[in-house]
Amino acid sequence: MLVRLKIPKTILWMIRLFLIFVLIFSGFRLATFFAFCPDNFSFTDLFPSFLMGVRYDLRWISLILLPIAILSMRPNFSPFYSSNTKKWWTWYLAITTFVVFFFFAVDFGSFSYNRTRLDAGALNFVEDASISLSMLFQTYPMVWMILGLIVAVLFFRWMYRQSHWQVVNSTDGKGIPYNRKYFVITVLVLVFFIYGKIARSPLTWSDSFVFRDSFKSYLALNPLQNFFTTLKFRKPEFNEKKAREVFPLMAEWMQLPQQKEFTYRREILPGSHSLESRPNIVLVQCESFSMYKSSMSGNPLNTTPFFDSMTRKGIFFDRCFTPHFSTARGLFAVITGIPDAQQFKFSTRNPLALNQHTIINDFEGYNKYYFLGGDPEFNNFNGLLNNIEGLKMYTEGNHKFPKLNVWGISDKDLFLEANDVFKKETKPFFAYIQTSDNHRPYMIPESDSDFIKENISEEELVKYGFESLDEYHSFCYSDYCFKKFMEAAAKEPYFPNTIFVFVGDHGVAGDASAFYPPAWTEQRLTDEHVPLLFYAPYLLTPQKRNEVVSQIDILPTIAGMIHQPYVNTTLGRDLLDPDKKNNYAFVTSTSGRIGMVTDDFYFSTNLNFPDEQLVPMKNDEKLYSRQQLDSVRRKLSAFTSAFYETAKYLIMNNKED
Repeated sequence: MLVRLKIPKTILWMIRLFLIFVLIFSGFRLATFFAFCPDNFSFTDLFPSFLMGVRYDLRWISLILLPIAILSMRPNFSPFYSSNTKKWWTWYLAITTFVVFFFFAVDFGSFSYNRTRLDAGALNFVEDASISLSMLFQTYPMVWMILGLIVAVLFFRWMYRQSHWQVVNSTDGKGIPYNRKYFVITVLVLVFFIYGKIARSPLTWSDSFVFRDSFKSYLALNPLQNFFTTLKFRKPEFNEKKAREVFPLMAEWMQLPQQKEFTYRREILPGSHSLESRPNIVLVQCESFSMYKSSMSGNPLNTTPFFDSMTRKGIFFDRCFTPHFSTARGLFAVITGIPDAQQFKFSTRNPLALNQHTIINDFEGYNKYYFLGGDPEFNNFNGLLNNIEGLKMYTEGNHKFPKLNVWGISDKDLFLEANDVFKKETKPFFAYIQTSDNHRPYMIPESDSDFIKENISEEELVKYGFESLDEYHSFCYSDYCFKKFMEAAAKEPYFPNTIFVFVGDHGVAGDASAFYPPAWTEQRLTDEHVPLLFYAPYLLTPQKRNEVVSQIDILPTIAGMIHQPYVNTTLGRDLLDPDKKNNYAFVTSTSGRIGMVTDDFYFSTNLNFPDEQLVPMKNDEKLYSRQQLDSVRRKLSAFTSAFYETAKYLIMNNKED
């Protein structure tokens, strides 16, 4: 029929290409649905997302095909003008198909790991391309995956050539003339698809959030739309006016001294519980130390029996939350006392946010150390660490132990190297040790032959929070490393006067329903829930603390243990201050949600669309009336927004004097 209408060959070919790309985009969306759809959604529930998704797909398909329509207005650029132009255009389509396949493949990985679409936050790792690629190649069969991608692209190039041949075969001898009006009409149709809707404003990324549900919105978007739109959000922003307006509310919740001036700076004198022995501090940031996977949660797989035994001899907080899911963000939160509330760019990657005041500099007379098995240039840890005066760094390139994988030497070797440094010290010291092994590619040194790998059934692994046996073994290996470190340290003279602080850099998403109320799993609090332990058997009276606390509270708490004044300029608080009243932890994610965890509730709201949720942290919601719940929601809504605005402001305004 189209041939009888004398439609030019190029347009006929573009129609075939259009249908092929629709199948490609729709196929990926269906794959996302079948792989990641929550149990409470059916295909019918998500049909509106599929319909909106078609509009986003048509935009990107039209962007791919538009150059063919525009350039073919000149006949000598038409794919049917010569064999050379056919070759150029089929290779153009092959390259664009490779890009599309690449984005969808990375998006699939992002959804698998983070349960969110690919966004501009991925550039945090592209900036460390060599390390990120090494991790991928050591974790996944990347050679086969890349070969598969190339084969798929070559197959589609063959399809494009076949469809070209079919057009030639069906039109030869039909006397179809070149007619520019068809090209003009095609361009107009494609431009309309790019615009996206019949309205004064075009289809935008934010239109997907009309569904007021994250999965429905993400299913509607495609990774190209999500990635390129969120690029503009990588520029840090804050609103000083809003930060000033919410200061009275923040001061009330934080119990700040009464003052008229807008400042979070407070000079804090030693308290009654401070230690005059000038104890050493060893702060360990533990990679992916997710609370629900540990023995301390009651997990029957008993992954961390040694650490569990330490918690009974120290001050243990079993409701600690990190502000975000990321190692770099965890480092930023601990050192600065500020949640890294920028959505799509790590603050360690923002040159304007690197000058930060840190309480570590108030440890006068202390030697300061940083230990990392790998390269501190990863995510620009170096840039943040430069704020610590006189810091001595033991990182990749100056270790005496052999490198295990992309993350450097093993955690056990890192701990033992740190212990060798500590036992030679004659002055008080503050040390920051950052572990890395409990992370893909989940490698354990063969030399650690006394570490026993237990075989657990896949059913049990999944039931109790692990996606693979390798991940389970890696988690257990972390406990083995802690044990080796503590056994070595306990033999040294520095041990009795040392406070060891262990905290997870972040948690890991997963099913924690066997150990915690539904909020942990349904609201993904497993991403941020980590153990926090202050361990000093000669100095501290053991306590198990059940209140909600935050990663940003660690340095003020350590500083409060030492008998010297310090200056706190940000949002962390001394957790052992007997006058502390309110218990809370601010959390955020790149999915657009911000929230506040308290002892009784988790309040969250979405930055992209109105969606406030209040869920109980205990199984006792029925104890509250509707009026009480509404009152709590209003208070936490105001406080969460205030905390978010303040965190964004302080990231850019917590300057070291």
